Amino acid sequence: MAKGPAVIGVLTEPPKATWWRINRHKVLLIIGLLVGYWIGTNTTDASSDHPQPGPTPPATHAPSSQSLHPGPYLTA
Repeated sequence: MAKGPAVIGVLTEPPKATWWRINRHKVLLIIGLLVGYWIGTNTTDASSDHPQPGPTPPATHAPSSQSLHPGPYLTA
């Protein structure tokens, strides 16, 4: 008599995914965005360590006869 088919393996349904496995990419994305925002707002420029020069005071001498903006035609 012929034998029946042999059982090689048994298929089972995989376990249900946990909350972490389903949402880990979202959690890591939000953490990465928050860390990037924190780094971006808490860094200083290298040039901010040096004080910027203030505006120069206005000149106190008498105005010259030449205009600062002579226009398109210059007269000698």
